[in-house]
Amino acid sequence: MTVHPTGPPPPRPAAPPTHTVLTGTPVGPLTLVALGDALTGLYMTDQRHRPPQETFGAPAAPDDPPFAAAIAQLQAYFRGELTTFDLPLELRGTPFQRRVWAALGTIPYGTTVSYGELAERLGAPTAARAVGLANGRNPVGIIVPCHRVVGADGSLTGYGGGLDRKRRLLAFERTGNGRFPGAERDPFPGEESALFTVADCG
Repeated sequence: MTVHPTGPPPPRPAAPPTHTVLTGTPVGPLTLVALGDALTGLYMTDQRHRPPQETFGAPAAPDDPPFAAAIAQLQAYFRGELTTFDLPLELRGTPFQRRVWAALGTIPYGTTVSYGELAERLGAPTAARAVGLANGRNPVGIIVPCHRVVGADGSLTGYGGGLDRKRRLLAFERTGNGRFPGAERDPFPGEESALFTVADCG
């Protein structure tokens, strides 16, 4: 994935945000948000710090970029076939938040680190609390794996999408033995056997 760790996002032509909503995923409905060809958000229902719906822009077709690639990679992830996402991302936040989000992308699939360990990796060993706050503001859940950060004792402390989702994501990655629970079918939007379907988000 492409996350710019420091400084503001590079200049880009003005593009209005667009979004598409996937229903029937193993973790519930997911709202994908984009600016042009870059993904800027992946939000779950009842997610903490979820922006207002009106900021997501107009509804878009799921086969528009970058939604098509994001959906295909999410499908592969939930089938247990993909461990690293490779998508164009444009994450809006403070320079420190962006450094934290970039560091999240380096945590290997199936492993966890503590907030303190992540702070040390960033060269700010006393900033575990600030790292936790930035982690909670991650705008692209699952793809930027903030669920892989745990408490110093291994406890599942906090997750914007809820502790039950965090527990299920970590258990799925640690076992590495097939599909995510609830992903019994191939999730392709538009197919009769789809697990992911595109909601009417108009």
